[in-house]
Amino acid sequence: MRLHWSPRSPFVRKVNIVLEECGLADAVERIRSVAVFAAPPNPQILEDNPLGKIPVLITDDGQKLFDSRVICEYLIAQAGREDLLPSEFAARIKHLRWQALGDGMTDNLLLWRIERTRGAHADPVILAAFETKTRASLAVLDAESAELAAMPFGLGHISIVCALGQLDFRYAECGWRAALSRLAAWYASVADRPSVVATAIVDDGAGPPGPADDTPAFTYETS
Repeated sequence: MRLHWSPRSPFVRKVNIVLEECGLADAVERIRSVAVFAAPPNPQILEDNPLGKIPVLITDDGQKLFDSRVICEYLIAQAGREDLLPSEFAARIKHLRWQALGDGMTDNLLLWRIERTRGAHADPVILAAFETKTRASLAVLDAESAELAAMPFGLGHISIVCALGQLDFRYAECGWRAALSRLAAWYASVADRPSVVATAIVDDGAGPPGPADDTPAFTYETS
């Protein structure tokens, strides 16, 4: 198998965590691929994914799979790891919902940062909307932390780990742990998991520069 990847993509990280959990990390050849939102599509990626996005997995039989949701489900099925995405309906729906929440939060964080790179031209309404959505997502995750802890580690948890990892990577100054102690405790309980440690986000500087204004995007005020 071959994987279009970047060391700082949260969606690539999601696939990499699943690869680690399934014992398939060494079965994949990784192709370093740069995908930039506000730039012409990378022809190397476009050849395997008409959307021009990563991750893309090329399977041993030549299938070109995207996005992370499809790739992860494929890998889990190939490895026979039903514990990561149960077939039992109620448990499966929980994981798929958490995956949707984690992936959606990650999307918002990525698009928020892109808007911030516009500097003085950034739309304050759009910036405020991304902050509102991020705070709302974190509040839901904090409220559901006990349920997350009670269920065996699976695809839903992986998606949330990647969202929180992206939050730490790009918005480290926001102070969410102090404000959302239940979520912080759950995240700490999975942060040392080998698959999570092995896939930590690394900025190799291959993409475009970040926002010129380094003022924190948002913070949680604590007393």
